[in-house]
Amino acid sequence: MRHRKHRQQLGVKREHRVALIANLASALFLHGRIQTTLAKAKALRPFAEKIITYAKKAALTEDKLAQLHYRRLAIAKVRDEDAVKILFDDHAKEFLKRPGGYTRIYKLGARIGDAAETALIELIKAEDKGYEKTKGKKTTKRPKAKTKKTAIRPASTSAAEPTAAAAESAAAAESAAAGAESAAVAAAATEPVAAAPVEAAA
Repeated sequence: MRHRKHRQQLGVKREHRVALIANLASALFLHGRIQTTLAKAKALRPFAEKIITYAKKAALTEDKLAQLHYRRLAIAKVRDEDAVKILFDDHAKEFLKRPGGYTRIYKLGARIGDAAETALIELIKAEDKGYEKTKGKKTTKRPKAKTKKTAIRPASTSAAEPTAAAAESAAAAESAAAGAESAAVAAAATEPVAAAPVEAAA
């Protein structure tokens, strides 16, 4: 069963697609970079990297028969001896220390006419270190001030004592003033009234 195999069909039959990818790979190995549609670039990438792996294995081995075997496998897939020769003789040395990821795709935007998404695919050079991995900006959360929940306590007796004493002293002063006024009124009521002098009749 060929379930989950319907990927990168490119709108053509199998024979057409195989020839198309081989021609794109040949142009990529000859020129180092090509411009095509984004869908074709994504379809070309895994194919080209497998051929580059053949060249890398041939460069790492000293067996002449193994080198010839890998070269013939690449020619059978790419169908261009000149492109395979350039790849095995020139480009293979640049990928010896690179564990995969031999190509890079740049998106170029929509093409005028049919508005197809275009892209640039290129071989990565040996001295290319790639993009530096930048960590995402971490939003530093400010630590919230810890507010201690203090329970409402009743007023202490030491604080209540002065107010009670002041109230008592004020009440005592008022009672003393009232007592003095009542005493003055009582004293004025008990004093004898002096009789008015009667003038003698002439």
